[in-house]
Amino acid sequence: MADLKINLAGIESPNPFWLASAPPTNSGYQVQRAFEAGWGGAVWKTLGDPILNVSSRFAAVSFNGQRVAGFNNIELITDRPLEVNLKEIYETKKRFPNHVIVASLMVEPKQEKWHEIVKRVEEVGVDGLELNFGCPHGMAERGMGSASGQVPSLVERQTYWVKEVAKTPVIVKLTPNITDITATAEAAVKGGADAVSMINTINSLMGVDLDTWNTIPHVAGKGAHGGYCGPAVKPIALNMVAECARHPRINVPISGIGGISNWQDAAEFLLMGATGVQVCTAAMHHGFRIVEDMIDGLNNYLDSKGIASVRDIIGKSVPRYSDWGDLDLNYKIVARINTETCINCNKCHIACEDTSHQCIDMLRDASGKGFLRVREEDCVGCNLCSIVCPVDGAISMVELPSEIAPMTWNERQAALGALSDCETNIVK
Repeated sequence: MADLKINLAGIESPNPFWLASAPPTNSGYQVQRAFEAGWGGAVWKTLGDPILNVSSRFAAVSFNGQRVAGFNNIELITDRPLEVNLKEIYETKKRFPNHVIVASLMVEPKQEKWHEIVKRVEEVGVDGLELNFGCPHGMAERGMGSASGQVPSLVERQTYWVKEVAKTPVIVKLTPNITDITATAEAAVKGGADAVSMINTINSLMGVDLDTWNTIPHVAGKGAHGGYCGPAVKPIALNMVAECARHPRINVPISGIGGISNWQDAAEFLLMGATGVQVCTAAMHHGFRIVEDMIDGLNNYLDSKGIASVRDIIGKSVPRYSDWGDLDLNYKIVARINTETCINCNKCHIACEDTSHQCIDMLRDASGKGFLRVREEDCVGCNLCSIVCPVDGAISMVELPSEIAPMTWNERQAALGALSDCETNIVK
């Protein structure tokens, strides 16, 4: 079996699977149950001045038969006294000394407030701190959460204040509700962050009830924007992790969050630069024991690849992630239809004819039986036909050999610029 132990900014964990700061980590009872199930760590539900929550708080979107494809909440940080949380953190850490407990923190953007809560929390033996600069609702209206997280100077300043007194590693949790997450990640690093975590939830309105016209969820007929998470946000989160992982000035570990539902998702985040992952929605949907499948699946995957440690795959796909201008314009793939597997549902033909490049022909053989064929000379390799095809293996995307040397858009523009300079010099 592979070694699943990780070290995130000095925080050692028995495996890369942590529960994110959220309802599943609201109490010692829950976190202890999670550790018994096999989770390597937990980020305690955000601590600060206790608030009042509303009812109701959650909503979900289902898609094509999948329950909880996306999840929305308007719940805020802990509504329990700080003293109670600290007591339970102490008891939980004492019972599970080899598991990670990171305290998520959120207070007003004042130096003395940060100093006070950091000192109190570290006294009970946490392994690290996570600064919540991501919550998009409720707390943001009070100048905290994403209200701070959207301003790089505030992220840097508050991180610095925490680092002035912190004795444990400091992780900065970033909001995705921003044009460029690398700007705030770099600000966190400038402030002294030992690691960053991303993403927090995305601003969202889940829906409207067409019978009552109330928002979903609603509180006595009134609604508000909330935080969106779950499987549907994974591509957004993965991109933001990748952008930070390849940024030369964001040279700290990343804790990946956002839509991670199984071991495959976790492996993708690790390959794209995350040192470990945090999970919330999947645990809320299926319970704590899903971590057993995650651990077994990741172990089996690493064993099948002959990889001894999970640490050996961290960031391995980052060099393959680039900008559009660095992609080879002369690389060519085309679609090919396996007529023996194809069920002639014609979805590929309809998709190509109506919304792509009209390169799939409907033909008949000598016996009069219909079949589909791609005109490869007109196919642009867009992948749409293989995406809409309901039968695995019926359509393959095949690489064609090219006699033309690879050339990217950036290389092309540079060559045209050099040619233009040369012509200008000839005219002179």
